[in-house]
Amino acid sequence: MPALSKEIESLIQARHHDPFAILGKHSNGSMTTIRAFKPNTKAIYIESPKNKMCRVDNSDLFEWSGDASKLPQHYRLISTDSSNNENSNYDPYDFAAQLPDYDIHLFGEGKHWHIYRFLGAHVKTIDGIKGVLFATWAPSAERVSVIGDFNQWDGRAHPMRVRGASGLWELFIPGIRASELYRYEIRNRDNGELHIKTDPYAQQMEMRPATASIVFEEDQFGWQDEQWLEQRRNADWLHQPMSIYEVHLGSWQRDENYYFLNYRELAHRLVEHAQACNFTHIELLPITEHPLDASWGYQPSGYFSATSRFGSPDDLRYLIDYCHRHDIGVLLDWVPGHFPKNSEGLARFDGSALYEHEDPRRGEHRDWGTLIFNYGRNEVKNFLLASATFWLEEFHFDGLRVDAVASMLYLDYSREDGDWVPNIYGGNHNLEAIDFIQQLNEITHSLHPGTLIMAEESTSWSKVSRPTSDGGLGFSMKWNMGWMNDTLEYIKQDPIHRSHHHNSLTFSQLYAYSENFILPLSHDEVVHGKGSLRHKMPGDEWQQYANLRLLYTYMYTHPGKKLLFMGCEFGQGKEWNEAESLDWYLLDYPQHVGIEKTITDLNALYRSQRALHYYDFDSCGFEWVSCDDNANSVLSYIRRADDEFVIVILNFTPVARENYRIGVPESGTYSEIFNSDSTHYSGSNIGNSNVNSDHIAYNGKENSIVISLPPLAGIILRREH
Repeated sequence: MPALSKEIESLIQARHHDPFAILGKHSNGSMTTIRAFKPNTKAIYIESPKNKMCRVDNSDLFEWSGDASKLPQHYRLISTDSSNNENSNYDPYDFAAQLPDYDIHLFGEGKHWHIYRFLGAHVKTIDGIKGVLFATWAPSAERVSVIGDFNQWDGRAHPMRVRGASGLWELFIPGIRASELYRYEIRNRDNGELHIKTDPYAQQMEMRPATASIVFEEDQFGWQDEQWLEQRRNADWLHQPMSIYEVHLGSWQRDENYYFLNYRELAHRLVEHAQACNFTHIELLPITEHPLDASWGYQPSGYFSATSRFGSPDDLRYLIDYCHRHDIGVLLDWVPGHFPKNSEGLARFDGSALYEHEDPRRGEHRDWGTLIFNYGRNEVKNFLLASATFWLEEFHFDGLRVDAVASMLYLDYSREDGDWVPNIYGGNHNLEAIDFIQQLNEITHSLHPGTLIMAEESTSWSKVSRPTSDGGLGFSMKWNMGWMNDTLEYIKQDPIHRSHHHNSLTFSQLYAYSENFILPLSHDEVVHGKGSLRHKMPGDEWQQYANLRLLYTYMYTHPGKKLLFMGCEFGQGKEWNEAESLDWYLLDYPQHVGIEKTITDLNALYRSQRALHYYDFDSCGFEWVSCDDNANSVLSYIRRADDEFVIVILNFTPVARENYRIGVPESGTYSEIFNSDSTHYSGSNIGNSNVNSDHIAYNGKENSIVISLPPLAGIILRREH
């Protein structure tokens, strides 16, 4: 054994780069040598006591030499520990490499959209023997080991096989089953530092504050949403209504002990509520695993793990399947822009800046205390692209809302001069991130037609929702942050001053069709001291509720798909707190019931009236009646879909206006199909029955009508005949 002494020493010291060179079965002519490294072991034999292994040089390395022809294809090692407990299992180092060369090659090129099926922990049966195949990427590692309860978390016990220069490591461990806890112990090759890490590709993780990965056995869930998926593939989503209910699962509702509900309980309650309010979709704030509740999921640690706060991955599948079976789509808030610095996570995963940039001017968000992905590295880009594919394919999500896109696009995002590195052309655009985003949209739309990828992008970057073939980023839709900011800035003004801010409402029509826009009143507008939407409204209590109903009427009649954060649908009074349930008791009060009825009926109208949704992204669906009545703070416009149309009139003052004349596109009788001032919504009930047009030119129209315009209210009129 003298030739092996240095190798044995490195194996014993848990720093050997290629344990398979020593361990397992090695044949030389008719003689076979089998070696096993078993810390804290008294004795080992192979299959039977007559094949006892000898301890090598007082180490924990054991060796047997002899004729192996009578041994089975894969042999068992029977060991006895210091307490005389016997353990029997197949030798992990007697199995061939399992990762296919072609898949390794694709991963190295950054083009393996299903790499999560190979990396991570997967229950496998190899040569009739069941176990778990572990695989991870750690190119700067000297040694990587799988650790868990099955080996007393000892990094010496199960060092992994390195796959050449790919940076991939793998090990099949027989006898391990689903639900086992595990981590990786990684020794950096440059400085010998040890890093204990959760699996980046784990499909289940422990409930925080615990951080171990969990072996999850896939393909156990019986989906029943085939009909939904088929109609989604063929849907003309550009011309369909889309009203999104944005939900943070941890604070939407809790049980009687104020603890989290399970995904399955949430499924039934959410569907009942979303259907009652006529929403078409539910969007979940990030439910990828994350260590800190207060991050709301926006600092994820598990890009393939649904958070254990609400149950198992199959429990989440149940939620999505149940929603689909009740005609409700489900969207996922997804965060590819940054990740936390937690020592057990992606940060310096193998002791090097692997997933992030080494230079903090490119690799760190100063404001958020997080790290930025290195989009220029193939394997990192592949990690993110596979994550997107994973959620769409394995969980049937109907789309992704991509968080903080602006922070990805600009190298100088939220940075001082001198604290960022220009691109190769000297500019501030992150070329690698742009390429990643375009690939993301091309791949997801190709693999999963009908799914939607939506950008939260807060700048004037052009063609965000235009095809990549036209130089665009390729997103399906973009959040209209300009509309949101202008609208909320306007609505918080005292009505006596609103005439001076009229342009805040009319300006959106100058750019409303430059992108496929979603109008968001999201979680970001009801936190960090901003107060709830209701408390943004000026005036006394009656005026606050009237203003809120008016705001929603404007939102639902303005071009663009809709998004509303939970609690806003019933006028949540206090600012959102992720640690508490919403104040559902408010629905005992008529004003809050009125808000919920307003949303319910606006959703129903938005869905049933083609004029309100068919041309959400096209200027042919919108026409001003009057955009310049700033003296009265009144807006009026037409929404149309070919030969169908409705007229919207909005009064942003608390003054009821009798005998208010507006032009109409056609003569006839007009009925009021919605009035936010109705007593049904706890309003003052000023409104109109059927109104006949006059052949009097007004607002550039040949015909006009005279109506009663209620205070702080919006009405919708439809021509009946």
